[in-house]
Amino acid sequence: MDSNPESALRFFVGTDVGGTFTDLVVLRDGHPPRLFKSPTTPHDRSEGVVNALKLAAESYGMGLADFCSTIIYFAHGTTAATNALIERKGAPTALLTTRGFSDTMLIQRSMTSWVGMGAATGHYSLRRNPDQIVPRSRIVEITERVDSTGGEIVALDEAEVRGTLRRLRAEGVRALAVSFLWSFVNGEHEERVGQIIAEEWPEVYLTLSHEVAPVIGEYERSATTVVNSYLGPVIRDYVANLEGRLRSTGFTGDFSIMDSGGGVMRAEDAARRSASMLTSGPAGGVLASTALAARLGHPNVITSDMGGTSFDVGLIINGEPLVERVSEVGDLHLALPRIKVTAIGAGGGSLAAVDESGVLVVGPESAGSVPGPACYGRGGDRPTVTDADVVLGIIDPARFLGGRMPLDRSLAEKAIRVHIAEPLGLTVEEAASGIRKVADNQMADLLRKVTVEQGHDPRDFVVYAYGGAGPTHAYAYTEAAGIATLVVPPTSTVHSAYGTVTSDRYRAVQTTEVHRTPPGAQDPAAHLDAARITATFDALAERCRADLDDDPRVRLSRVAYLKFRRQSHELPLPVPDGPVTTDVLRELIQEFRAAYERIYGAGTALLGAGVEIHTLRVEGRVKITDVREGRYPGSTDPDAALIGERKVHFPETGRIATRVYRGEGLGAGATLRGPAILEFAGTTVVLGPSQSLLIDHHSNLVIDCKGEA
Repeated sequence: MDSNPESALRFFVGTDVGGTFTDLVVLRDGHPPRLFKSPTTPHDRSEGVVNALKLAAESYGMGLADFCSTIIYFAHGTTAATNALIERKGAPTALLTTRGFSDTMLIQRSMTSWVGMGAATGHYSLRRNPDQIVPRSRIVEITERVDSTGGEIVALDEAEVRGTLRRLRAEGVRALAVSFLWSFVNGEHEERVGQIIAEEWPEVYLTLSHEVAPVIGEYERSATTVVNSYLGPVIRDYVANLEGRLRSTGFTGDFSIMDSGGGVMRAEDAARRSASMLTSGPAGGVLASTALAARLGHPNVITSDMGGTSFDVGLIINGEPLVERVSEVGDLHLALPRIKVTAIGAGGGSLAAVDESGVLVVGPESAGSVPGPACYGRGGDRPTVTDADVVLGIIDPARFLGGRMPLDRSLAEKAIRVHIAEPLGLTVEEAASGIRKVADNQMADLLRKVTVEQGHDPRDFVVYAYGGAGPTHAYAYTEAAGIATLVVPPTSTVHSAYGTVTSDRYRAVQTTEVHRTPPGAQDPAAHLDAARITATFDALAERCRADLDDDPRVRLSRVAYLKFRRQSHELPLPVPDGPVTTDVLRELIQEFRAAYERIYGAGTALLGAGVEIHTLRVEGRVKITDVREGRYPGSTDPDAALIGERKVHFPETGRIATRVYRGEGLGAGATLRGPAILEFAGTTVVLGPSQSLLIDHHSNLVIDCKGEA
């Protein structure tokens, strides 16, 4: 038991609910973080969170109630919103839109030829329309119209609105989305509809487009409004259930939810801003990596999170996470800024199979936590990446999750033999090696893809690996992508949970305000209204501060989105503090030109076409936790942490004798040469035969994947 009296304990807890495991980290001032993993409970995810809290309480020698009563701050990341959208399990929702525009959500932007295909390319016949979350029968046209300047053309038909509400209520609708044309310029009609709804139907969940997404683009604005309402009741119930469960354990502290845009928001704001929770969990890992990159002096980082279900990749460029203004989730395009995370179905639970052409494929289907990989012994009989790792000797079945969850090697061998080895005429070990190679190469391809798409060479980046399976595979996919340095942080097994508890409180507000320069202008900046841009930024900053309770600690940053005239794609660029002058705009345009040519090639920037600024955004952050983390214990002598030796299969060598170390026993300054296995309570780190490792003074595992150290 901790030597200090319980009254002195103050815990900060972060959690992340994944498809296979629920991760939890506990911070306490002056002590290293403690990390915990518990199987996710799909029937009620709050149960998995409480199970992880019980593990934490036991580690401190405390009962659950006593432990939870000392938690002063609890932060949570979850895939609840993403799952509800992808699985189409939101609330029955109706959309009220301007007369004549009821097909906006169905047409999208004439993108049906590729929506839903993701990174795939192929024949036009592969196109498909996304499953609509609002059926055509519940998209209702309302008589009203304002023009692009905000002037009223057609008055709002209030009687029509009231009649529509009564009909939708009788049909069982639980959520309403209101998206009128040009509402971001003049939102009076939407506001009046909101007042009528408050009179007629106060209990219905409501989203107004000019409040949630005041930007140009009727499809993206409508989609964002609809998704927010569709998910709102689901997230409201999810958060209420989790908070109720926490409060029943004795928790009385502050409760925050990860916002996918770049920080956390208060739990009570989550239902109102449910669309902001999409990719909530992965955002935490990117933010934790951004802070780590600043400490280690790595300006360019590829973050790689391999869990049980997916492989998520983010980018940190020049010290800042890559943020996208419009994102695609569940085949819909949302006008909400969020940290860009690209995912593929390649996790420890990804299923391997032989397709109809006789080719070995891995993912995207996953075994999840129930039944899970075959080696879990929970009824799953199809092989997964984890089963391959067990067969190859990489994962010790007796010490999985620190020995709390022993695995069955014979079940893994049987699944691989029946489904892969026999159909392909291979040995079980050859089949297992093939599964691992396919998965590792898929992940290496994604590392290359996300960097090249942004105009960068992946070899100029460092890879950070985390998640339960990330450190197990990172040595291979990092090397295959041609990247020299790999970092595995000490919090790797619960890194996204760590990001939730260490992230700032965050709010972003944006608006569309069009500024154009004439074609052929010698000095484009001279044609922009600097005073108007300054005034808009000031108004956005005021809104942002208000949303953050006018906290005096708030830190603001500004972003402008620039593009060439008549182009569709924009580039975000930071705008310095202070008045926006013509000189500031001149520098901004030059930065835009340089960024454009870096991505699309030298000479592609055509300033003579004219420049447009469409969207202005202000972000606010308030620091919540300021815990001083203590050093992890451990020895600089690797032999002090040596567990033994076992035969491990590596692609380049076959099965060879490999030293196995207790990861927690290695301290700052320790060095190793591969091949080696480091077993932690929540993950297994693999060091390839030609690679070397150094544990730095922050307890990060720094691996030279080129073997040149």
